[in-house]
Amino acid sequence: MDKFEKLSGIAAPMPLINIDTDMIIPKQFLKTIKRSGLGVNLFDEMRYDDNGNEIPDFVLNKPAYREAEIIVAGDNFGCGSSREHAPWAIKDFGIKCVIAPSFADIFFNNCFKNGILPIVLPQEQVDVLMKDAEKGANARMEIDLEAQTVTTSDGETFAFEVDAFRKHCLLNGLDDIGLTLEKKPAIESYESEAAQARPWV
Repeated sequence: MDKFEKLSGIAAPMPLINIDTDMIIPKQFLKTIKRSGLGVNLFDEMRYDDNGNEIPDFVLNKPAYREAEIIVAGDNFGCGSSREHAPWAIKDFGIKCVIAPSFADIFFNNCFKNGILPIVLPQEQVDVLMKDAEKGANARMEIDLEAQTVTTSDGETFAFEVDAFRKHCLLNGLDDIGLTLEKKPAIESYESEAAQARPWV
């Protein structure tokens, strides 16, 4: 998993509430167990018409937001089913941070496990960030995980809270496998001692 330290990126405004996981990645794309390749189908039913053509008015299809790395969204982002394909699709598209007034718990937890930073801020602060995101590609937001701040293109800064352990994992690029591998010397020592004590096992 890539380390998340600082991010300076374009933010896509999505002022919708209750963006659920089926909107993020529809059920027909859940057959794969690979984390890559899902970005093209992110928000599929909003991005494409019935013939597979892009819908020009959808934010991620607009030229200013095709390279967006941040989403500023409405309340209760990631609700619905617990599919981990939702953060996989977001990450594969290139989104590294989602900012909203609230998130569904399972989606929120899955973001951290997949290297995405979900930031919870009060509605009035999200409103300011939403307006900043609406400026397009010339307005870049700054996310500093170490300092726990979000800064608008105009220099207005908001502080956010993040669990210390999850912050450590993102800063060091540690998913569940990475955390286990940190204990590799202790695991190998235990296995060696266990093999000597119980060679018949």
